[in-house]
Amino acid sequence: MTTYEGRLRGEGIRVALVCSRFNDLITSRLLAGARDSLIRHGVDEASITEAWVPGAYELPLVAQRLAGSGEVDAVIALGAVIRGATGHYEHVAGQCAAGLQRVQLDTGVPVVFGVLTTDTLEQALERAGVKSGNKGFEAAMTAIEMVDLLRQLPKSAQ
Repeated sequence: MTTYEGRLRGEGIRVALVCSRFNDLITSRLLAGARDSLIRHGVDEASITEAWVPGAYELPLVAQRLAGSGEVDAVIALGAVIRGATGHYEHVAGQCAAGLQRVQLDTGVPVVFGVLTTDTLEQALERAGVKSGNKGFEAAMTAIEMVDLLRQLPKSAQ
């Protein structure tokens, strides 16, 4: 029996952080958590690229460009979509998630969903480092693990 399991080894990994400016009170904390996690797990600071987009809806396009560039091993998308009084929340959150999923399947590059989808600002703050840890930090660990795992797996027979 063969077992594959990714490890938290960041040495030699190139990562792009794509961050939404909308709700930057939250996203700046997610970005700081992700950067901290990458460095703590051995990713060289010079191997981290940051790109800022206006909002969560724009994350997939920039993630696609970076994932397809051949210059990064993983992309971490960071954003915060907070429910409001209109149906805008469902459209933005759903399309963002679907777009990021499509990017990773189309490119074969891990694209980690570090986008908070919460009902309130307080819930988002909790997930950005106030009470419930920092989801940006966790997203970075996921990226490292996925890159390591994909490096172990057999190559696709395309």
